[in-house]
Amino acid sequence: MEYEAKYYRVEDGKGECLLCPVHCRIAPGRTGKCLGRTFIAGKLLATNYGEVGAQAVDPIEKKPLYHFHPGRDILSIGPNGCNLDCQFCQNWTLSQTPVVTQFISPEDLVSLASKHESIGVAYTYSEPLIWFEYLMDSMPLLHRAGLKTVLVTNGYINPEPFSDLIPHVDAMNVDLKSMNPEFYRKYCKGALEPVKKTIEASVGQCHLEITSLVIPGLNDSPAEVGELASWIARLDRHIPLHLSAYFPNYKFDVPATAAETLKDLYEKAREHLHYVFMGNVSLPRGNDTWCPECGACLIRRQGYQVKIEGLSGNTCTACGTTVPIVLDLTANGFL
Repeated sequence: MEYEAKYYRVEDGKGECLLCPVHCRIAPGRTGKCLGRTFIAGKLLATNYGEVGAQAVDPIEKKPLYHFHPGRDILSIGPNGCNLDCQFCQNWTLSQTPVVTQFISPEDLVSLASKHESIGVAYTYSEPLIWFEYLMDSMPLLHRAGLKTVLVTNGYINPEPFSDLIPHVDAMNVDLKSMNPEFYRKYCKGALEPVKKTIEASVGQCHLEITSLVIPGLNDSPAEVGELASWIARLDRHIPLHLSAYFPNYKFDVPATAAETLKDLYEKAREHLHYVFMGNVSLPRGNDTWCPECGACLIRRQGYQVKIEGLSGNTCTACGTTVPIVLDLTANGFL
């Protein structure tokens, strides 16, 4: 079938995509930067519609989402392609190179999620925003079936299409790579401000968590992480921040992030935010949720094993503080 893109215009015989800030101008028969849009016979087609390049059932914590239905599994799918070109991409074979894909219709996606007893679908692995038309068709169907929708995204989208999309999103994890515009320009071939605007537009509209990959020598200074955490705190101090350790990949051979560096940055970010986590490392306290008022452990994590031990509903059992965690206390093994 032919799936026409929703945001584009035709000018000088080319299709200009208006979905994201890249604004690809695509000549007839050519494909845009994200690998998902082709200009054919005067139309910009979403040639990636429903084409799935990766699929698995994952713990929700792997997204990472720590305060959205902790302990549950979610069907996770991803497209082939991305609208950024991060030189350190940890999943570059899917995001930057063509792969064999499998078509899954929106209707079949609902059936698949139900079959796996998943809480819903996480659009992840590569960049799900390049799947815009597929998201707009499949997310409402998932909601009608009582399932949740999750985006794990770089946040690189124009405001108008994002305003169409956000009402259909239950939870997001946005990858905020740096607070330095030059970092985005040099290492991601993109811009910082559109990502910040996406995050700002998400606050209060869905459950929101943020991830930042810590790369030695590039974005690992206490000053920058402090600026990042302070900016998030001005939006809402309850937004969880995941500081993840980088490992050499794609075009980068910078040594991996030292555990001690991540630990120091964790403490720095906690000066501004109630909930900070360390990813890709195993350090004491770094993956657990602590009450911001009394310091009691609310959720303990070991790998992807989760134990809720200090909550009664959304209330800390030690001091009565209310915490904004989306819980599912009917999950097997929960206390």
